[in-house]
Amino acid sequence: MQENREKEDRMVYREKEYKCGIDATLAVVGGKWKASILWHLSQRTMRFSDLQRQFSGTTRKMLTQQLRELETDGLVHREVYPQVPPKVEYSLTAKGTTIIPILDQMCAWAKEYLQ
Repeated sequence: MQENREKEDRMVYREKEYKCGIDATLAVVGGKWKASILWHLSQRTMRFSDLQRQFSGTTRKMLTQQLRELETDGLVHREVYPQVPPKVEYSLTAKGTTIIPILDQMCAWAKEYLQ
């Protein structure tokens, strides 16, 4: 019985096994920019240039990398419009919207903690 429970509790993300949901969550949305990107996209669909303005402390390359990882993980949708100049919009997927309550709680916790 215990062995079956341990198998159920194991989570694998990018070929790494996690026993703790917090560690697995941080593996997906951790890092300097991902949670903030998700929070901004929870407010509205944004173009790459809008996101760049929000994250002026990061490079274009880093922002692109973070967005691609979130897209690969199924949290962010990237819509490319075939026009000149190219137009790219980012939005949360249905799976991405499931993180919003957690992000809201993080914001509330920070406000309370920093008072």
